[in-house]
Amino acid sequence: MYILAAFSLLHLITANFSLTFILRIGIGLMIAVDYTVGNALLTEWLPKGEDSKRQSHLLIYWTIGFILSYLAGSFITGFDSYTWQIILATSAVPALVTAIFRSLFPLPASPGWLASKGKIKTANKVIRKHMGRKWRLPARFMKRNKKKTPRNISWAILFSKQYLRRTLVGGIFYACQAFSFFGISIFLPILLQSMNITSGNISGIIYNGGMFIGVLIGTWIFNKVSRRFYLISNFLISGLLIGILAIVPNLNSILKLGIFTLFAIILSAGLILDYPYPTELFDLKVRATGVGTCITISRIGAAAGTFLLPVLTNVGGASLAMLVCAIVLLFAFIVCLIWAPETSPQFMKK
Repeated sequence: MYILAAFSLLHLITANFSLTFILRIGIGLMIAVDYTVGNALLTEWLPKGEDSKRQSHLLIYWTIGFILSYLAGSFITGFDSYTWQIILATSAVPALVTAIFRSLFPLPASPGWLASKGKIKTANKVIRKHMGRKWRLPARFMKRNKKKTPRNISWAILFSKQYLRRTLVGGIFYACQAFSFFGISIFLPILLQSMNITSGNISGIIYNGGMFIGVLIGTWIFNKVSRRFYLISNFLISGLLIGILAIVPNLNSILKLGIFTLFAIILSAGLILDYPYPTELFDLKVRATGVGTCITISRIGAAAGTFLLPVLTNVGGASLAMLVCAIVLLFAFIVCLIWAPETSPQFMKK
């Protein structure tokens, strides 16, 4: 986090294109590492049955940060050619806060990682220190250590017959969701102007408000429906909503904004699955590698949406961009309908 903050602040003192490019790659790498490792480490310390629920709650805080970043990009003005540098440098603030907090309250070591290296006693010592003397590693770790199974898991195992379906579902659902979410969110003003909604800031606030409401609703219904049904219905409804806006461009502007806000709520409700579902897709042996691979694939979708949407908007207007988003979401719906397994414990028993 200290490195992330430093990279963000360095943008203020450099005008060199090559250095700027390297710094932005560095920022992306630092965020990606924390994005993956932080979630995996959290699940190790959560009681069984509470891990998925707590992971879904993380998305509330993620959404707050996303909305604040959108507002920063919308309202920080008046610095001429340095405006973009000031906006990007604001990311150093939460990075420094997090870095200082983690320095004062260090994160404990991963018991699972220690156990995978044969350090069973050290792992149990860490657990007892942070959770009490009655806690220790599950019995499966002891059995695995006695059998001396391979300690290093290659990512290639995710594309074996045993895990291929789950890897594809986790990667495709995450990438398709990120494609629409990041693309439309980042270039929302372009889309809304093309829809004859002139107040970009006000419309953006409405959209982000819908997104926050969606995450809260998603958190509430997370354990009330099956994961498979949640995933399939979310992609179907959000795809149909954005498809209506693309196919019927002559709707009243108020109706357009209403449909778009509903789309934001539905799509954002699906974000709740981003952390727990990939985690539940993989057993403990390959979980960290599997979740990391799904997140990596999702970043491809996010980058594609970010770069492709303005091109589509310039070529065919907002209708073309939203039509492509609808196709991507409906493609994810079909993939999940055919392949997505049920992972919710209460619904797997039925």
